[in-house]
Amino acid sequence: MYTGKDRLQAALMTDLYQLTMMAGYYMHHREAEATFELFIRSLPTSRAYLVAAGLEQAVEFLLHLEFDDESVAFLRRLPALAHLPGDFFDYLSRFRFQGDLWGVPEGTLVFANEPILQVRAPLPQAQLVETFLLSLIHYQTLVATKASRVVRAAAGRGVVDFGTRRAHGPEAGVLAARAGFIGGCIGTSNVSAARQFGIPAYGTAAHSWTLAFDSEREAFEKYHAVFPDSTVVVVDTFDTMEGVRNAVRLGRKLKGVRLDSGNLLDLSREARRILDQAGLGATKILASGDLDEYKVQRLVEGGAPIDLFGVGTEMVTSRDEPALAAVYKLVEWQGPKGVVRRAKFSEGKETYPGRKQVWRSAGPGGVYAGDEIALAEEGPKPGATPLLIPILVGGTLCAPLSSPTEARDRACLEVERLPARYRRLVAADAYPVVWSNDLRRRFEEMRKKSLLPPQGELCDTNA
Repeated sequence: MYTGKDRLQAALMTDLYQLTMMAGYYMHHREAEATFELFIRSLPTSRAYLVAAGLEQAVEFLLHLEFDDESVAFLRRLPALAHLPGDFFDYLSRFRFQGDLWGVPEGTLVFANEPILQVRAPLPQAQLVETFLLSLIHYQTLVATKASRVVRAAAGRGVVDFGTRRAHGPEAGVLAARAGFIGGCIGTSNVSAARQFGIPAYGTAAHSWTLAFDSEREAFEKYHAVFPDSTVVVVDTFDTMEGVRNAVRLGRKLKGVRLDSGNLLDLSREARRILDQAGLGATKILASGDLDEYKVQRLVEGGAPIDLFGVGTEMVTSRDEPALAAVYKLVEWQGPKGVVRRAKFSEGKETYPGRKQVWRSAGPGGVYAGDEIALAEEGPKPGATPLLIPILVGGTLCAPLSSPTEARDRACLEVERLPARYRRLVAADAYPVVWSNDLRRRFEEMRKKSLLPPQGELCDTNA
């Protein structure tokens, strides 16, 4: 995703306070190994699950993280850092990520408080990467989840990502296309995403093509002359049904018509009738125009003869829930006498101590029954599967990453393994996720210590 100069400047795609803390750790020689966990604190009320995405770009970032000469020169001039000694900037010039990364494979379903990524590295390294990792994982998980909901609503009809023009920048459009594919889309209109990630590319002609000719019929004929085997025309520039009739005049090689406005239920029915009467039963109907999962569901339940849905704005912005409560928290560090676990007790923002593992249990037929978040040291849970796997060890890739297609297949399978009540667009129940007994006990012990006079420690030391 990041190549050349963009890749070299990725280290500066961060918040200033990551660099000031990093400098502080360096100056005070606090370079002990520390573990941070990235997770979603709580699920939006309209989301019963999340589809984890973004791991490939996170790994690429960590593997190539460095400060080039221009970046170091800029930081030397930055007022907040200009007073620091030269050896700190020499340290930046030599900087490479040398830590470990654990994560859940892309396409895995995750729930509130479950670590999606786990970074274990010298404290300055683990701190620096927070902002970039949060941005990557948050956005792709957001879009992959929205796409999964749209795909579920489509009930077997194809969904294509049409969202690049409404994404929050061209780069976001590429990542959204990737995330949408992981969530279950069959393809994207974004050509760059198709090239980079092997996603099928889809496209039709816009209203501007029709308006560039003297008549709609001429516009369709000219397009068909160039693309005789793949012509899909948008038919609602003027009168929709007359547009369908003009499309029919192209003959049996008409691949599809696109409806982009109006009452899509009624228009699709009438369009299907006209196409079938003309012997064009194989010609597809594609619908687009501010669609989301709720509109798609109503069209499907209403029996609309729509074969494909092109979904853009609502998917790439996740307009109904445009942000997730993604956080990246320090949970332990290596002290001189052993591991020091850390917890946070802020009201509504509590974090549990220690490096963790998530264990997923299944019932009859492989249907998911619930998850348990436990300390990593607790070991295997009988009959349950661990979600976090090692990805990087010592800054080196140690496990193959899933391709977007593999991640997509995983996400589709995992959604099918959810009990039906959690797959509904409006889920009344929350999927069961519990803290292990040992973890809850340690958390409560640390909370009690926090209420003692100042000599009480806010940590759990495993000497």
